[in-house]
Amino acid sequence: MRSKKRIWITAAVATSAVAGVLVFEGVTGNPSTDSDAKSGPARTDVRATALKVDGDGTTAVLGKRDTKPFSMLGVTWTDPAAKVAGAVEVRTRSAADGKWTSWLPLETDVDGRAETGRSGVRGSTEPRWVGPSNGVEVRINAGGKVSTKLPAGLRLDTVDPGRTGTLDAEPAAFAADLPEDAPSTDPTDDPSDPVTPEPPASGEATQPPVEVPPTDPASPSPSAPATDATTPPASPTPSPSGSSSPAETLPPAPPSTVPKPPITPRAGWGADESISPEAPEYTDTVKAVFVHHTAGTNNYTCAESAAVVRSVYAYHVQSEKWKDIGYNFLVDKCGTIFEGRKGGVDRPVFGAHTYGFNRQTAGIAVLGTYTDSAAPSAVTTSVARLAAWKLGQYKGDPAGSTMLTAGATGGNLAGARFIAGTQYSFKQISGHRDGFATECPGTKLYGQLPAIRSLAAGPVTGLAIKSVTGAGLSGTTYYTRSAVTVGWSATTPSAFVSKYELLVDGKSVATTAGTATSAKATLAVGTHKVEVRATHQSGKVSTSAAATVVADQTAPAFTTKPGLALRTGTVNTTAVPVTLKWKATDAASLKEVRLTAPVAKTYGPTTTSASHTAKSGAATSWAMTAYDQAGNTGTASVSGTPVIVQESSATKTGTWTTKSSSSYLGGKSYSSSSKNASLSWTFTGRSVALVVSRAATSGQVYVYVDGAKVSTVDLKSSTTKYRDALWTQSWTSSAKHTVKIVVVATSGRPTVTTDGIVYLK
Repeated sequence: MRSKKRIWITAAVATSAVAGVLVFEGVTGNPSTDSDAKSGPARTDVRATALKVDGDGTTAVLGKRDTKPFSMLGVTWTDPAAKVAGAVEVRTRSAADGKWTSWLPLETDVDGRAETGRSGVRGSTEPRWVGPSNGVEVRINAGGKVSTKLPAGLRLDTVDPGRTGTLDAEPAAFAADLPEDAPSTDPTDDPSDPVTPEPPASGEATQPPVEVPPTDPASPSPSAPATDATTPPASPTPSPSGSSSPAETLPPAPPSTVPKPPITPRAGWGADESISPEAPEYTDTVKAVFVHHTAGTNNYTCAESAAVVRSVYAYHVQSEKWKDIGYNFLVDKCGTIFEGRKGGVDRPVFGAHTYGFNRQTAGIAVLGTYTDSAAPSAVTTSVARLAAWKLGQYKGDPAGSTMLTAGATGGNLAGARFIAGTQYSFKQISGHRDGFATECPGTKLYGQLPAIRSLAAGPVTGLAIKSVTGAGLSGTTYYTRSAVTVGWSATTPSAFVSKYELLVDGKSVATTAGTATSAKATLAVGTHKVEVRATHQSGKVSTSAAATVVADQTAPAFTTKPGLALRTGTVNTTAVPVTLKWKATDAASLKEVRLTAPVAKTYGPTTTSASHTAKSGAATSWAMTAYDQAGNTGTASVSGTPVIVQESSATKTGTWTTKSSSSYLGGKSYSSSSKNASLSWTFTGRSVALVVSRAATSGQVYVYVDGAKVSTVDLKSSTTKYRDALWTQSWTSSAKHTVKIVVVATSGRPTVTTDGIVYLK
């Protein structure tokens, strides 16, 4: 037989169908084109170092040592069905600062049988991302029981993810065996074993060499079980020509009922396709999605995610001897989705993720550990979008259940038992732990699965109207003239929303994209019920609670026009006390009344008067505007001139004495203690006030208006006051009036002092 070499091919070649699993040689299906992948393949460097096991087989160590650069590590052993009962811990040295970490646990809750039926498959811990490192130390304890032996073939595997180059994204290629004389297109062809033994540390006894056979995925395992729901059939040999007739190509991928999320293809994260040359295998459908976590650190950066995925890929293929990365998809903590096992993201690729239930399922792994920490919303959103899209290709219901056939016999930690060949009910979005015994995907992430199902299945939740711009709110009712912008929010991320509709009285008046948070509407006069309706990508609809919006174009009215009147208080030539009165009403809902001149003030809808001051001798206009909740306005105004009339201008009878002080208006006042002494003023106006000086010994006066006695005014005050407007009277309109005061000559305090009057014209 002639020797062969590898050449990259992307064309579809021979197909076969075995036990419900389709095998397409040299075909990727339809890789994701969502990312502008410019990264070329990165050559990972995987190195293996045997651990030193003690005499009783219960502990193993690898002494502290320098290593070649690595960023991920794990411990593997010969028998994939074997378990390490105790603790596996590592310490690593940072390549950046040379500092050693504390002891870090490696997750041993792994079923190495996920990729069974293959030659050389190894048991393992979960790989752990530690970042760029160049030193390591390992210790394993079987649990302190002498009877508990560690599995044979223990070794440390370190992975350097390498760096990506630049390459236009193309469908992932496969390596096919070709005759030696065929033209090669792989300038980096290297037939050597991809796993390199790590040399022993200086001064450390040499361990027996680790036998790392070349990867030969096509070689059958002598003990391989018969094909079942977990183990796919072996792939037939690729066509020597690397091509096939059109009849042998992949059929079109089924469309999904929901949009496809962005997915970074294998080329985008720098997959080195040469280390996994086997063709992908397919099942006939995807009935369920299993959610996993990779059980490594959460302390990676999202810029490192592609390197983490490359490392997981290399660990699965070169350390555990799987045919490809086990998961169909991986999601980092920032929500970026990565294509996992090759074969086309829109195909039912047979993965190796959930022992016993790989058939008719897809596996989504979240990078990190979610036992004690909940996954960020970016993660749950991406997992839900991806699961909904994948299930939607096969008319699945993310909130529903389905029947899966067990491919093995055993149980899980919740007490469920499975018998190979028997069907069992599973949620269509399940956690890894729902299958065979494991804690994956971590307690916290597992607890988030109901929310993920709800996101994926719909409807949109938490939908509520948050604002109606262009309208005023009074109580629970909005008022507008006509045009409004309705704002809303929802707890469901916009990625799941197909559209929003603005409903007025049950009819759609505006439709927006699922990313929108507002829409405009023009309302006819009247009362309306306004709602927002959301359509989930699944087609399910939800409607917000209704908001009552009244469209009103009738302006508010001043049923009592603004009016001025003098009030009690201290009088100055620049500040005469006045009262402004009004009453405004609205057919719908009055919002406020604003005084716009001579000063700016705003009053509530129930306020009908306010105290102000006005300059004596100056005509002042008082302008007011009433606003309703809809924004309609009505205006009204009043003008008035306060006039100070000195006491010396009065007609007097009896004895009055002139007093001088800067505290008096004009510097002078009249004072009298003579009974029946009087002062009279005649004026034309609509309001009048008597201005007096007051003290504890002040007496009383009678007040007559137009010849009629109207009041007895007591000037007594516990504190001395000057220029005090003590008595007022107003009329609805301006007219000629005469005000007369008469001294009462009150016993013990007969004296009164007056500064004259103020009237409003």
